Amino acid sequence: MKGVLKIGHRGAKGHVAENTIESIQKALEFGVDAIEIDVHRCKTGELVVIHDFTLDRTTDGSGEIAKKSLTELKALKVEEQFEIPLLTEVLNLIEGKCTINIELKGLNTATVTSEIIKKFITEKRWKYDDFIVSSFQKNELFQMRKLDEKVFLGILSKASVMEAIELGKLLKASAIHPSLGIITRDNVKASQQAGYKVNVWTVNEPEDIARMREFGVDGIISDFPDRLFEKK
Repeated sequence: MKGVLKIGHRGAKGHVAENTIESIQKALEFGVDAIEIDVHRCKTGELVVIHDFTLDRTTDGSGEIAKKSLTELKALKVEEQFEIPLLTEVLNLIEGKCTINIELKGLNTATVTSEIIKKFITEKRWKYDDFIVSSFQKNELFQMRKLDEKVFLGILSKASVMEAIELGKLLKASAIHPSLGIITRDNVKASQQAGYKVNVWTVNEPEDIARMREFGVDGIISDFPDRLFEKK
């Protein structure tokens, strides 16, 4: 696919409540190339799509996600109207429409994510090219690599691109995902010369979007994915 990949952050977070089916649908309506979401494992073992380790910021509930059953989580509301989706529900929604970046946010998420990816590749229309798995949690990334040699991994970093490159070598990763605050023209070039795609987050302002394009990044992750289509 030509040009910079347009990636919706937690769906289209700037328009609709993050990590909800409705937010993901909005990103799809904009025509994104990919959608980034976060997963946690709940008490009953399912993978739910939500960013924080706790419920308090984004829902009408409180407490740790890992201590709640799926039934308890499904009874809650995000911004008083939306439901917390399962990873499988998100995959069913976007199948054939775009690719997905699954961030392993919570602990013990790699094994179930690996099982779901393999199931969707085997039983549905998904391919390995349609997935990238990223995380700040090294243990989860190493577990994912141990479970599946084929899955594409992205190294998240908000501290050092060069450290991310070194970790990427150990994990046989395919991409570096640096925060906007640490990215430079030089470390974009260094990452690409080392064989990695560079997908930068979270880029919302038009001037930053333009600068990232000028730096030659491979993908831009934005709360406002519609802005990635604007010509400047």
